Amino acid sequence: MRLFLLFALNVLMAYGFTYKTDREALLEFKSKVSDGKRVVLSSWNTSFPLCNWVGVTCGGKHKRVTGLDLEGSKLDGVISPSIGNLSFLISLNLMDNSFSGTNPQEVGNLFRLKQLNMSFNLLQGGIPLGLFNCSRLLTLDLSSNHLGQDVPLELGYSLTKLVVLELGENNFRGKLPASMGNLTSLRNIGFGDNNIDGPIPDEIAINSSEDSFIIKKQLVGLRPDIGDLFPNLRGIYMGRNDFTGAIPSSFSNISTLQELTIECNNMTGSVPLGFGRLRNFQYLALHGNSLGSHSSKDLEFLGGLTNCTKLQYMDVGENRLEGDLPTAIANLSKNLMYLSLASNLISGRIPNDMGNLISLQTLRLDQNLLTGPLPTFFGKLKGMEILSVFSNKMSGEIPSSIGNMTRLGKLYLYNNSFEGIVPPSLDNCNKLLYLHIGSNKLNGTIPEEIMQIPALFFLSMSHNSLTGTLPKDIGRLGNLVTASFAFNKLSGQLPQSLGDCLSMEELSLQGNYFDGAIPDLRRLMGVLRVDLSNNHLSGSIPMYLANFSKLQYLNLSINNLEGSLPTEGIFKNATIVSVFGNKNLCGGVKELKLKPCIVQASTKHASRFKKVVIGVIIGIAVLLMLILDIADTSILPSNGETGFDVDECLKLVLEMGLRCCEESPTNRLKMSEVVSELLLIKERFFK
Repeated sequence: MRLFLLFALNVLMAYGFTYKTDREALLEFKSKVSDGKRVVLSSWNTSFPLCNWVGVTCGGKHKRVTGLDLEGSKLDGVISPSIGNLSFLISLNLMDNSFSGTNPQEVGNLFRLKQLNMSFNLLQGGIPLGLFNCSRLLTLDLSSNHLGQDVPLELGYSLTKLVVLELGENNFRGKLPASMGNLTSLRNIGFGDNNIDGPIPDEIAINSSEDSFIIKKQLVGLRPDIGDLFPNLRGIYMGRNDFTGAIPSSFSNISTLQELTIECNNMTGSVPLGFGRLRNFQYLALHGNSLGSHSSKDLEFLGGLTNCTKLQYMDVGENRLEGDLPTAIANLSKNLMYLSLASNLISGRIPNDMGNLISLQTLRLDQNLLTGPLPTFFGKLKGMEILSVFSNKMSGEIPSSIGNMTRLGKLYLYNNSFEGIVPPSLDNCNKLLYLHIGSNKLNGTIPEEIMQIPALFFLSMSHNSLTGTLPKDIGRLGNLVTASFAFNKLSGQLPQSLGDCLSMEELSLQGNYFDGAIPDLRRLMGVLRVDLSNNHLSGSIPMYLANFSKLQYLNLSINNLEGSLPTEGIFKNATIVSVFGNKNLCGGVKELKLKPCIVQASTKHASRFKKVVIGVIIGIAVLLMLILDIADTSILPSNGETGFDVDECLKLVLEMGLRCCEESPTNRLKMSEVVSELLLIKERFFK
């Protein structure tokens, strides 16, 4: 009986007191979360069973809390020390929140803990020494916080079972401790974006079996034999540092290497030819360096990489690579999805056989010295999403087969010498967001078909020789934010549908031959820049433009606009408004230096006065014609007396003159009617 009672007491302890301890620890944790963020933890109350609380996982035997996962819950506040009372906890994930303060020392009480992730928070201080009691820890991720101080020596002595260690994007300083050489189980180690200095300790290299090594931010000492020191690496991430010198050829000795990133450094010399031996190579990022030797051999490494049949990504842009683009580029992996050689000094033509790269989604060859036409093979690459060859010396027509790339989202062909028409087949690219074909030698009209691409966000055809009108259906481009047709030979009136492009922020139509009035743009309240200068636009400047509070630049200069310029709203600021070169424009703020507007009589009276004057002039002219040409001079007596009622005659003539000046065509006398009335006057007064 006594044994039974003892057993029952132990059961009660396991399911009662300890259960209560976990609940109280979590309620204390909740109390340290900011009031406005606790809604996510609304289930954390005594009305709900503990194991049903959001983010909580319990063990099947004792119903103790074994896991707490609050990743991405948008919580802030501080981490309560009570977290250390969850003595059965195996996994703790607080990633992607906004916890601040320090990491509590009480975490060290969690001796069963295997996974700890507190990355992407606002934690400060250093790594708590208590954490080194968690000797079972397999994953430790404290990256992307504000942690500082030195990396503790104890890290390499206590946490020897670590498989993943991520401390990147913090403020750690000093040198990596040699004790890290004891972490022989590591497969992934990251110290990116810290202030760590000094060379990689030999102890780490000798004992290392890491899959990847991530080093960033001012870590110097890129050793020539680094590839021999890490023979089992699958990934090397050394981007965005200040590394100098040549890329170690020993990297080619790491037969397991899959990914190598040394982008945005100061590396010089050639790309190692031995990379072609890396049969598992999938990802190569060397952009943003100073690679190249001003030699035609700079691109020889491309031939070697044709052996890397698993290659999916290669970026060697923003370097100093020279020479003609080799035909070997067409023999790269058929798995290649991203290829960039942009911003180099590469010449020659794009090889026609590049159509073999059937998986290609992004091709960047922009800002080089390439010549020749745009090959027709692009029509075969139906998975292409980004094609960029801007700022080269390419020529010829844009092939209509480009419309076969139905997944195309961005097309950059500007700043070349392409000629001919804009291919209407582009309307097949219904996912196109960016179309930039400006600064070429294109002619013909703007295809109506372009206005049928609903997703279009950016459209520029400026600096060409396009003719005709702006398509009337441009208003169908409801997502268009930027439209530029500047400096072409376009003419005609601007379509009213421009006012339907409600997403418009920048409209550039300057340097054309557009005429007529400015269309109704009053609904484009979000527009930032409008340039209609150097055209033949006429009429008045719309008053509603004064209310465009977001407008940062308005240029209406060198047109035929007239009338009074508004002085309210944006027109108060002469630094963002330009209207010079409109000779009949007046008023405005003095900084715009327009002539003052002349105050005139009311329109009604002025119009009536104008009619009377014209009527009198016409009447007198008609009377003279009547007397000198129509009337028979023999009927006039020699003493100058007329023999008829002169006042009545003049009255009829003047009335007829006024009727000739009626504004309405229906009320205005025709010439045949004028002649008939003159004959009647003659018969009446000159019998």
